[in-house]
Amino acid sequence: MLLILLVALLGWGAGIVVNYVADVFPYRRRLVKPFCHNCQANYPLLDYIFWYGRCESCRQRRSWRAPAVEILYVLGTVWLWILPPKNLNFILGFILLIYFGIVVLIDLEHRLIMHPVSMVGAVLGLGIGTWLHGIGWTLLGGAAGFGIMLALYGLGYLFARGLARLRGGSIDEEALGFGDVNLMGVLGLILGWPGVLVGLVLAVLIGGLVSGLYMLAMLITRRFRAFTAIPYGPFLVAAAIALLFFRASVLEYIGP
Repeated sequence: MLLILLVALLGWGAGIVVNYVADVFPYRRRLVKPFCHNCQANYPLLDYIFWYGRCESCRQRRSWRAPAVEILYVLGTVWLWILPPKNLNFILGFILLIYFGIVVLIDLEHRLIMHPVSMVGAVLGLGIGTWLHGIGWTLLGGAAGFGIMLALYGLGYLFARGLARLRGGSIDEEALGFGDVNLMGVLGLILGWPGVLVGLVLAVLIGGLVSGLYMLAMLITRRFRAFTAIPYGPFLVAAAIALLFFRASVLEYIGP
């Protein structure tokens, strides 16, 4: 029981780290003291870690995201300890959960996959991919993921330009950003070859399903707007998580 409590404490710490990076890095482009997004006043460190109340300066309440992420990481870390995936050990899985959480949170909140985050991911991906697949299949997976997503990015850019010309205006939103290209390169390193191909197909399926449900919800609530872009990074990460942590179950349905 004591060991589980220690693991849960480790998960709580991971949730704090993910929240912290998502709170400061997109705004300051570096790791600084946590601060209020409303008035820019610094949070006392202990208040930031242990308290989810209002800012002392402007009384702005912190987002519900902070405790939600920490609870999810406590549960996820305990699950990972009890049922570690066969192809990963606990440490590697834990590191990936932290990295994936940072990517998803920043992309959801800012529609941005930052280049420094991708660079850190490339280092992690090269190391973890080599551990899982060997250096050759790891590099091939990274090159394939980056190259295929780069081609899709180029096609999306040309489509957006053509559509904007037909409409006589411009389209501000992009279906894919270059950050998605970098992210797919990172995931290609982690998944290796040919796992990256399965990951891409799975991401498209997940993205199509979620986008369809989102559009249906917008139609029902009469808030639908054509050409609304949805961050694609979470779909790519979801596909990678499915293959890394639930590989046997996924391959049972989509084939070897």
